[in-house]
Amino acid sequence: MALTTADKDLYSGLIRLHILHHATKEPVVGLWMMEELARHGYKMSTGTLYPILHSMETRGYLRSKIQREGSTSRRHYSATPLGKKALKAALLKVRELYGELLEQ
Repeated sequence: MALTTADKDLYSGLIRLHILHHATKEPVVGLWMMEELARHGYKMSTGTLYPILHSMETRGYLRSKIQREGSTSRRHYSATPLGKKALKAALLKVRELYGELLEQ
């Protein structure tokens, strides 16, 4: 399913929460995150994903570290304490919304 611009606006928060969820468990790289999001129906280009990752890093939710892997370097993203706190707070809001959506 291809997402329209309106869909992307609607789902952008969910995408960020998904990134934070995985980045709290272990460091993630952009390509893996793109594949993981695609597995859940969020198909996006690197031109969409990397600005999201950089924005989350600028806001203090993620930190990145460049790691050398053979002849290439990859940027690994991990959740910061602020990111973990934000994810925990968002989880409460998601549960509340989920409950309301199921009432219909």
